[in-house]
Amino acid sequence: MTVPEILANHALGSNPPTADIHQSTHGSDWLWAVFAIMLLSDLMAVFWSIRRPRNFLFHQLAVVILTTSSIAYFSMASNLGHTPIVVEWDRSHGSGILTRDVWYVRYIQWFINAPLLLLIMFLGTGFPLMDGFLPLFFADAAVVLGLVGALVHSTYKWGYFTMGVFSLFYVWYVPHVPIFHLIFDTGREAFPTRTGRTRGGFLGSAFVLTFLWLLYPLVWALDDGSDTIGPTGEVVWYGILDLLTGPVFLSFLWWSHREVDLAGTTTATQRQDVKA
Repeated sequence: MTVPEILANHALGSNPPTADIHQSTHGSDWLWAVFAIMLLSDLMAVFWSIRRPRNFLFHQLAVVILTTSSIAYFSMASNLGHTPIVVEWDRSHGSGILTRDVWYVRYIQWFINAPLLLLIMFLGTGFPLMDGFLPLFFADAAVVLGLVGALVHSTYKWGYFTMGVFSLFYVWYVPHVPIFHLIFDTGREAFPTRTGRTRGGFLGSAFVLTFLWLLYPLVWALDDGSDTIGPTGEVVWYGILDLLTGPVFLSFLWWSHREVDLAGTTTATQRQDVKA
């Protein structure tokens, strides 16, 4: 067997597609590339966490997020973690009933990661976590509604889509939600450092994550919703968004919160060093 044959992607041969509209080998290649980036970022986060950095809880949560993403992308790259669902509209203009793969493993990834991303931002502000419960809940609600809508082949899927979009709006725009309050009403003194850097880091993190999360429903409407873009386009768009909300966003969060010092998020050894 030659080297090119060894390095060739045999995922679709080992795990044959079960739907009429399914991902291609090129799509699987892209998913393997995203998996490699997620795994490398995860290993770097694990290594840095072992070194017990300041506020190591940030890094531990990042490890959970990146590990979950790595597992999800390994599954999708291997052409696993999907189920065939009848499409609402036949874009091929052919006869018969067509099915399309819905990647439920992707929604499992988002269900775990979405509230953790919000939790990291809340920890970085010192905001009471009990006030952040509803945003965490509605972030997961948006994911579940997206999954249920993707599994429905009739027009009723758009009802779930609408409820999911409103769940995201609740996370970001309702006045009593912590993120809105912190962006527009809270002064610098409410943040754990006096330099103001934490507030700037939070504002940047909140706006970036808001923008990226609002792109997910758009992609959903074009693939699982209306079957406008093919499976390869679907995995490319979601892969880019997951990389931006995963390794890229977490790196920005670490950098922008490097001066944060929160009680309860440092190790016992670090606290003893501070006392000494």
